[in-house]
Amino acid sequence: MKTGKETNGKGRAKKIDPLEPLKLEISAELGLLEQVKQGGWHSLSAKDVGRIGGIMAQRLKKIEK
Repeated sequence: MKTGKETNGKGRAKKIDPLEPLKLEISAELGLLEQVKQGGWHSLSAKDVGRIGGIMAQRLKKIEK
């Protein structure tokens, strides 16, 4: 698992999304993990991204309570 900052190949640091593990967990549950690994997040349809975002929102709301 990646933590902290990494370089983007150009010597500049890129930010790591702290919600990335949650996104990966949900994408695995929806059967989309292999597609994400092969093509990145941009390879998903808007519908799939919305499903992941909706589930993330539900879980985060549940955690806050």
